[in-house]
Amino acid sequence: MRRGLVLLAAAFLCGCGRYAGFTLPAPAGTPSEMNWQWVPEAAPVLEPGPAGTWDSSDVLNPSVIRWKGGYLNLYSGFDGRAWHTGAAGSPDGVHWTKRGRVLSPDGSGWESGYIAANGSAIAAGGRIRYYYQAGGHGGQDGPPPQIGLAESSDGATFTKHAKPVLTTGPYMSWDERGVSDPYVILAGGRFYLFYTGLDRARRQRLGVAESSDGVAWTKLLSNPVLDPGGFGEFDENGLGEPAVWASHGYYWMLYTGRDRAEHRRIGLARSRDGVHWTKLPLVISGAQPWDSMVVCDPTVEPASAGVRVWFGGGDVARPDERIHGRIGVGLLRPAP
Repeated sequence: MRRGLVLLAAAFLCGCGRYAGFTLPAPAGTPSEMNWQWVPEAAPVLEPGPAGTWDSSDVLNPSVIRWKGGYLNLYSGFDGRAWHTGAAGSPDGVHWTKRGRVLSPDGSGWESGYIAANGSAIAAGGRIRYYYQAGGHGGQDGPPPQIGLAESSDGATFTKHAKPVLTTGPYMSWDERGVSDPYVILAGGRFYLFYTGLDRARRQRLGVAESSDGVAWTKLLSNPVLDPGGFGEFDENGLGEPAVWASHGYYWMLYTGRDRAEHRRIGLARSRDGVHWTKLPLVISGAQPWDSMVVCDPTVEPASAGVRVWFGGGDVARPDERIHGRIGVGLLRPAP
């Protein structure tokens, strides 16, 4: 009976044309055992704006890419009512100049008026694709969180696709009540999108989807790929906000974990195929007053010395906003 129900469910999902079994291409290099060491900068590199501005309450969710000889950061700003996406530029990834708001929620349709932010940027073919979260507040008011796409040729003016590119799952699925926190990479000529799913019990877990064009996505049939930790662990209350890269023969993932008191910290996992993940002992906590309660929202740049990580931090233990959010940077480097 149980096997029959599983096969029936699989047939239903496959029939939707949006689910399949797949793995990511094998990462380059010979798998090697290694430990990572976290070395953060003490001060934040991006602060909230003045009172009354679009990013006056929190700045979080950095998405940093190389763009036109420098760095472009598409980050999230909260004004006390809604989340927007803004741009900042830097010659070195440390000293940033804000360039203003580039995306806001439409206030109607699938986007609602709460958020058009919390995104992932990727540069391909001379254009920036920015995958962002929109919808209601955790699915509790307005439409459920879903993932949209906006494109730009200059990093300043973005054109949204009319419909979300990744939608919620079917009835009783692990992502029925929301999909959010996109992180997109290219591997083997295909796009892979790691994201957070929310079920009707309000559990947050991580899954992956693939695409040949970055617009039409197929979810992994065996999602989710990463579950919350057990009782007393740093991610027992949920996990999200993945950041993925390949090096040393593995895929690596930084992700945000929430404990029962809503402190947030960043964990590390690794995989040979991008689907089957093993959590590792490293847990990144805030070391300064400004990120003492929350360390979250990683985005990564692999480099010769290790992996540079931009992240959000706050001094208030909350799962969403009003945490005095700031953006910091650190280096994840091989331990000696």
